[in-house]
Amino acid sequence: MNRVKKKIFHDFIAEKGLKSTRQRDIILEAFLSTNRHLSIEELYLHLRSAHPTIGYVTVYRTLKLFAESGIAREFQFGDGQTRYEHVAEGEHHDHLVCVLCGAISEFSNAAVEAIQDEIAASHGFVIRYHKMELYGLCSACQG
Repeated sequence: MNRVKKKIFHDFIAEKGLKSTRQRDIILEAFLSTNRHLSIEELYLHLRSAHPTIGYVTVYRTLKLFAESGIAREFQFGDGQTRYEHVAEGEHHDHLVCVLCGAISEFSNAAVEAIQDEIAASHGFVIRYHKMELYGLCSACQG
């Protein structure tokens, strides 16, 4: 799967007339190696020790390119940071966000998806995409 995402990204930057750089490849490898919802700062701090020549702005711009190319999706979870996650073809999930510790959990529920489709249909509406974010307290923060 990661090989496909790498190809999609490299084809995208070639189409845009941008250079394929070692720094972008390092950022891409680091991004694809995690399943977390990463902020720009988190990815930058992760890379900084092993790759001190990669700057914050480079990470920022590269993550934006990932989103433009379709291999990543941007999210705002109310903490003032943009977070990025992988886009998996044909896969959909929603998010539970803890308002205390910031933990983000993914979930899928066929019944919820069916209800959304029913509601849309009853209003003559066709859903192209959606996102659901539920905010509350994770089990660790409830105690």
